[in-house]
Amino acid sequence: MRLADKYWTAIVDNDATYDDLFFYGVKTTGIFCKPSCKSKVPNKENIHIFKNAYQAQTANFRPCKRCKPDGLRLPDEEWVTQIMEWIDAHYQEPLSLAILAKATHGSPYHLQRTFKRVAGITPNEYIQRTRLERAGDYLRHTDMSIRDIGSAVGLPNSSYFITMFKARMKQTPENFREEKRGEAHEASHLLDDR
Repeated sequence: MRLADKYWTAIVDNDATYDDLFFYGVKTTGIFCKPSCKSKVPNKENIHIFKNAYQAQTANFRPCKRCKPDGLRLPDEEWVTQIMEWIDAHYQEPLSLAILAKATHGSPYHLQRTFKRVAGITPNEYIQRTRLERAGDYLRHTDMSIRDIGSAVGLPNSSYFITMFKARMKQTPENFREEKRGEAHEASHLLDDR
């Protein structure tokens, strides 16, 4: 068995006997772990092996919140920033606290509590805010239907999307689109009149 195969087997089996021999980084998350980490097994092609935590950090990988490789802890503020960045990149997908916790190597309870304390809002509130801000961009800059915009931002149920949008923006998506386009039209006329 080649060394790389041994590493992979140790990761898949969460083998703690390898914890002092190497760490593995996951390219898609930017996080590094001990082989014994109980987080979801990543795709083999996304793994990068490191001899020590210093190497992993030098390569811009952050320590896992779950397994705390080499005794390191990611500061809560940095972890919440990482979670926000992950949401910003995946807002159009189905998201839940459990999915966020798996993606960012934490427990759902700890993630919820830490996110709320640091950001002042819950992860779900941040997800909805992000989705509705993106929807506003689509409404301003495209001719996509309301249904297609809802789907594009991860809210495929049109009536739910419209209700959420109206609750946050105080108007329907269609009224928002008309208002923003009217403002853009007025602004372009003002520029033409100069």
